Amino acid sequence: MSIVQTIDIHTTTKKEELKMKRKITLSIAAAALSGAALVAAAFGDTSSASPLHASKGALVALRTTALGNVLVDAQGRTLYLFEKDKHGRSACYGACATYWPPLISTAKPRPGRGVHASLLGTTKRTNGKQQVTYAGHPLYTFIADKKAGQTNGEGLTNFGAAWDAIAADGRAVEPASDSGGTGGGYGGGYGPRH
Repeated sequence: MSIVQTIDIHTTTKKEELKMKRKITLSIAAAALSGAALVAAAFGDTSSASPLHASKGALVALRTTALGNVLVDAQGRTLYLFEKDKHGRSACYGACATYWPPLISTAKPRPGRGVHASLLGTTKRTNGKQQVTYAGHPLYTFIADKKAGQTNGEGLTNFGAAWDAIAADGRAVEPASDSGGTGGGYGGGYGPRH
């Protein structure tokens, strides 16, 4: 074998090796892009720049309960205000937030039918998350409300103050003052606090 043949074989081998490396690199890049596309499809794109997958804010709606029409979350769970909260800021953290989970929203809260959009807002919690507010009251669910429409937290005084369901006008729903009767089952003796 001559030197020219050896160089020619060596050059051909180098060219083939370079082509093979390019194919492998392209295959790896294609596999990585495919994997990223599968992950994005499975988990959804969470970037705020994506118009197709814009995150939805927490829904606040109205539901008829034993207390009358009260605010509820997207699952129909009653929303409560905590009378210890002041100036639109939550006073419920730690164990309190375990029993009374705050309604958190990653985007502007959405009003359901009968809910006044102008009364919806958010307040920043100490962990940086945005808690939904209504008429300036931070909103919470109650851990013992297992089904939609339950109002087990109404009137409790856990963690140093009263908890009340909220009417569409933003006022606490509390037992109406009795003028001698028991309510006779008409409305249950509850209504917005004035």
